[in-house]
Amino acid sequence: MSDAGTGKVVVNRAMSLDGFIAGPGHAMDWISDYLTADAIPEVMAATGAMLVGRGTYEVAKRMSKEGTPYDGGAQFVLTHRPPDEPDPAVTFLTCGLEEAVATARGAAGGKNLEILGADVAAQCLRLGLVDEILVYVLPVLLGDGVRFSPPSLGRVELEPFSNTHAGAVTTLRFHVRK
Repeated sequence: MSDAGTGKVVVNRAMSLDGFIAGPGHAMDWISDYLTADAIPEVMAATGAMLVGRGTYEVAKRMSKEGTPYDGGAQFVLTHRPPDEPDPAVTFLTCGLEEAVATARGAAGGKNLEILGADVAAQCLRLGLVDEILVYVLPVLLGDGVRFSPPSLGRVELEPFSNTHAGAVTTLRFHVRK
């Protein structure tokens, strides 16, 4: 997907050991118990923009008010229903997914485009738009919530290229086979 000299499209997510990226009620407060943006400076430095869905945007907005900010560059929200009150820190896109990815990649300035959220990530994977998957496996069992991927995603072949362990967090990185 990526051209030489341009960033990659990276699905980035924290995940409980039992495969959830959010707990019941889309709760994500458990993530900051183990992982903060300052713990992953190389990822933050490599990221130029983020593309998320409306649900992930709402959760992130709530977490930011609770003191858990995450700055991954220009923020784009793909939605069918932009909010009535604009958010000056965010660009809301109502176009198709491929156009949204191209727009956000253009704003990334040659750095990576991070895809956050279950639905947008699954759609990007389904269309072959993702280059890498980066997963922070956290030492917690949530029991229920939002799964890493929906059952409708289907099979996606991955090639592991890095795994590291720092503190309580295990980081797994995969290339998506095209």
